[in-house]
Amino acid sequence: MPWHRRAWRQAVIGVALTSATLAAGPVYADPAPAKNWTVEAVEGGGHRITLRLDEPLPVRDAVPEIAVDGRSLGPARESADGRTLTITTDDPRAARASSVQLAWNGEVPSSTGPRAKAAPAPGQQKKAEELPVDPGEPGPYAVEKDAYDLGDTAITLAGLGGRKAEIRAVTYMPKTSGKRPVVLFLHGRHSACYDPVTWRTSNTQWPCPEGQKPIDSHKGYDGPAEALASHGYAVVSVSANGVNAADNPYSDDRGALARGEVVMRHLDLLADAAKGKGDPALARLFKGRINMSDIGLMGHSRGGEGVVKAALMNDGRGKPYGIKAVLPLAPTDFARATLPNIPMSVILPYCDGDVSNQQGQHFYDDTRYADGRDRAFRSSLMVMGTNHNFFNTEWTPGVAKFPANDDWFNNADPVCGNTAPSRLSAAEQYAVGTAYIAGFFRLVQGGEDKLMPLFDGTGGTVPSAGRVEVHTVAQAPAQQRMDVATFTSANPAVSVTGAATGAVCAGMLDRSPGSGLPSCATALTTSQAPSWTPATYAPNVASTPVMRFRWTAPDGQMKVAMPAGRGNVGDYDALTFRAALDESSGAADLTVTVLDHKGRSAEVRVSEVSTALTRFPGAASPLPKTWLRTVRIPVASLEGVDLRNVREVRIGAGSESGGVYLADLAFTDMDAGKDRQSALPQVSVENLTVPEGDGAGTATMTLTLSKPADAPVTVNVQSLVTGAAPVIEQVAREVVIPRGATSATFQIPVLGNDSVASAAQSYQVIASSPTNAVIGNGFARLVVTDDEAAA
Repeated sequence: MPWHRRAWRQAVIGVALTSATLAAGPVYADPAPAKNWTVEAVEGGGHRITLRLDEPLPVRDAVPEIAVDGRSLGPARESADGRTLTITTDDPRAARASSVQLAWNGEVPSSTGPRAKAAPAPGQQKKAEELPVDPGEPGPYAVEKDAYDLGDTAITLAGLGGRKAEIRAVTYMPKTSGKRPVVLFLHGRHSACYDPVTWRTSNTQWPCPEGQKPIDSHKGYDGPAEALASHGYAVVSVSANGVNAADNPYSDDRGALARGEVVMRHLDLLADAAKGKGDPALARLFKGRINMSDIGLMGHSRGGEGVVKAALMNDGRGKPYGIKAVLPLAPTDFARATLPNIPMSVILPYCDGDVSNQQGQHFYDDTRYADGRDRAFRSSLMVMGTNHNFFNTEWTPGVAKFPANDDWFNNADPVCGNTAPSRLSAAEQYAVGTAYIAGFFRLVQGGEDKLMPLFDGTGGTVPSAGRVEVHTVAQAPAQQRMDVATFTSANPAVSVTGAATGAVCAGMLDRSPGSGLPSCATALTTSQAPSWTPATYAPNVASTPVMRFRWTAPDGQMKVAMPAGRGNVGDYDALTFRAALDESSGAADLTVTVLDHKGRSAEVRVSEVSTALTRFPGAASPLPKTWLRTVRIPVASLEGVDLRNVREVRIGAGSESGGVYLADLAFTDMDAGKDRQSALPQVSVENLTVPEGDGAGTATMTLTLSKPADAPVTVNVQSLVTGAAPVIEQVAREVVIPRGATSATFQIPVLGNDSVASAAQSYQVIASSPTNAVIGNGFARLVVTDDEAAA
């Protein structure tokens, strides 16, 4: 989301020191011109770091972090005025700190941003197939643009501690009869207000302070809204300025719940209006004209996480609306919720300078195997040459009626700088957003299967998207694919021969010791590894297990036996898997061999069918990205093999040496699938208050299901220190709720003492990344009260 480069530069604060004296209590640097940070020891062996900024933080969708000696220690808590950051940590680097700085997405920004060297261009891209239908082109219906406004304080949000926000939207209706499918748009985190005289923005008060006006971020999606409405869709783009102004510090989850509440309140109003009830202005617009059983949601940035939360909230209702499709655009994903059984496409802009770690990839990765009977397809698109902001005209300088800027921070960058040949112009990017947003909802809600090549990895394109280069990964519904090897855990069907090794890895930076798996991305920053970047509220939960396959001679090979009784692959379209070069590998290639029961084989070189093993461009973090891309081998091309009785798939060295990441080996028949809401139970974590005791102990907390599950449910839980609580073990753990049960318990360490405390200890406990369930209430508080009476 937009932020001002001047504020960025002035917020990059950290005083380098030649020595520091460490002691109990506050620790300060030797005398320096500005003492803008402190480190103090806290009970339990950790430290609390406080960083004071000269100016308030810029308003961004990313979460601010604190870095010690140039390395991020993780997300920080931001004061209400945006001038102070704090973090409590048991990282030993805190005790030895010689500098403390602001960081974003694992990176400490410089005043001009990193200077990147020119990188080799990607390998030859297969010529894209131009589709017979273009979703960026207007349709047959004229569009009526209107609005409704119930005021700045029309809704009270539990996700903001009972604070109020606006109900305001702009609407786009086709001039035609009948009930139309609905698509709702939700913008991300921008400053809520601005002064039209000074052009200064503010984001700490709602309604806007005297003399200031709201920034209408919700009016920036005319392109996709009008394209959809002209094809018969009712589009509503809603405002969330009240959430933006209060999500720091009045929410536990950076406003995800509050944004979900805003979406659900609008849907409730639309449902009443469709029946001619409720507010007269809405009834005039929607009575008899919309179908609340056919809804799509698009959320931009923090709005992306908001629409996922709304879909989960809807799923937990007794009478849910028919949410058919969800599109997170450049989204945040702070708590790693999953969304199975609803078709989803995640759009990631390669030149994102705000959410530069592209954490929204977790929505795709975490959901892949969350439900073995998943009926929906999902995809993730890496859109080259696009930044975070320019999908919204009100976040685009020269077009916006309000303060706006280019979020990419280094205009000299040869890949993403605003004069780089590969960087799209603002108009080009907006056209791409229009085509893909409209195309996704027309594919899923409209059943226009001719648009599937935009999302399934076959490389389709349309004229309105212009020269954009888009890389796509996709997963077919469970019934439309046969998983040969997911590569998410050790598998006896997988063996490695020759001069090669293969091991499952997960996450990065040794953040997930509880998983027992080694780290992937051992030489990348968190901004270069979207699948493995640590989540704000689940930093130690293992992410995206994959196979790391390395070879040092051409005989290196991985053999994967077909599942028993599943050798007939003739009805599938393609053999697919995801792949990316290991960051330590030079140029490399793979061969893929399919063998039948008589030993007959067909071999394909990956470089002949995919660019997955060509590095993305860039040479300085946050570029290049390591992002697993689809390798797709048409089954029809496997000549000479009995496709009714395939015995084995082999992935072997196609070069003298190399290393790759591999995931999701399957035979697939891509289909958009159907939504299936309310099929899985919702899992919630319950609040708990306990006395501290006189020493080390545990608190027993509970996970509950909304209904018994017909398969074991696994949930990851993470505890995080808040306030002045002692540091405790913060390693994530996996909890299993047995089949047929509705609850399970787990323990969180607590640290008591025999002294009188001034306040209770408080910890956040977060549930994330479930399988065979979805998240209900994923955030809870563990409060540890003082049990010594004051003298």
